[in-house]
Amino acid sequence: MTGQVSYDDVEVGAELAAAAYPVTRLSLVKYCGASGDFNVIHWNERIAKSVGLLDVIAHGMFTMAQAGRFVTDWAGPRARVVEYSVRFSSPVVVPDTDAGATITVSGTVEQKLEDNKVALELTAKSGDAKVLTRARAVVRLP
Repeated sequence: MTGQVSYDDVEVGAELAAAAYPVTRLSLVKYCGASGDFNVIHWNERIAKSVGLLDVIAHGMFTMAQAGRFVTDWAGPRARVVEYSVRFSSPVVVPDTDAGATITVSGTVEQKLEDNKVALELTAKSGDAKVLTRARAVVRLP
């Protein structure tokens, strides 16, 4: 999916091919170290379940980052993300298996704006659950 998208080649309504991002317990532990967020619900199954969760869950910002990665991979290295926002709607539950979980992100070109900017509407799911809502990015393309 990595490339360089040109503003002139983008059409409103165009669908962006979905990308799948794996999430394992190891991914979460690494993210704990990188972010400084060591909340036990992100790595300790016993504690996560004791507070009413189904299992360990991914950090919301980890989930948001995967959708951001989707945008930058699509737009290419010369593009710039100038706006990005989401709402968290459901946690990404990460079982203690080799496969873990998967976050699948897709998008649609919502609008072409001035100054070579495009607005994207994003969809992020894990299993059947929509994990981000109102996910939107504005990208300045070359």
